Amino acid sequence: MGRSRRTLPEELLLLALDPTTGTTAQPQSLDLGLAGAQLVELALAGRIAPDGDRIAVVAPRPTGDPTLDCALELLRRRGAPVRAVNWIGGPRLGLRQTYLSHLERCGMVHAVEGQMCGVLPTTRYQATDTAISREIKARLDSAIRTGVPPDPRTAALAALAHAVGLGKHLYPGNEGRSSRSRLRDLIRHDPMGGLVAHAVMDVQNGAAAQPRRSPAPAGRQAPGPGARPVPEPARGVPAQPRHGSMARAVAH
Repeated sequence: MGRSRRTLPEELLLLALDPTTGTTAQPQSLDLGLAGAQLVELALAGRIAPDGDRIAVVAPRPTGDPTLDCALELLRRRGAPVRAVNWIGGPRLGLRQTYLSHLERCGMVHAVEGQMCGVLPTTRYQATDTAISREIKARLDSAIRTGVPPDPRTAALAALAHAVGLGKHLYPGNEGRSSRSRLRDLIRHDPMGGLVAHAVMDVQNGAAAQPRRSPAPAGRQAPGPGARPVPEPARGVPAQPRHGSMARAVAH
């Protein structure tokens, strides 16, 4: 996978960055969205594929992107398809900072040092070329305005933007209500993007659907209707080193 194209996690993060304040909109749900965007990017690269509500590795060879390859390797080690909701709901320590640092190295954003309450060091990130963010948003605008089914990448980006709550950030106020509604509707144009977006929303709502149960094998009693299912262990991308001092607080 070449690096000439921006990945979906990078595009989602650029959409979320406020060009004036350098903060990110919806920081908590954005972390879930970045994990979901990795899955969609890996699917677009032909490395994983949906299997019901699960994600299966179909080609474990590296993509050439270190962060995506880390996620791909963790998925491969699971040995069996993993539920999208469990994967996205796993620990994501440092994922947003990893992508912010990458965007800074690529020259797409620059770090602005500051202080919180005059004491705690903070870092905000502002776009160095707002034309890139405008181009990304223009793809969403075009899909919303024309009603023409977008390409899978744009459809997935729209689904993720809706899932993490960026609609009000991108299309604010009463005048943006119809655009927000159409942004939500774009979720149906990409099966993988839709699966991941619904998983992101399920994690946020704390209402992840329970997996379908197969009949209990012989000699093993199926749990009764009142029994609580044992959740599948959730794993995520391991913690990445923070940009700069560990004492620095990344602005949300």
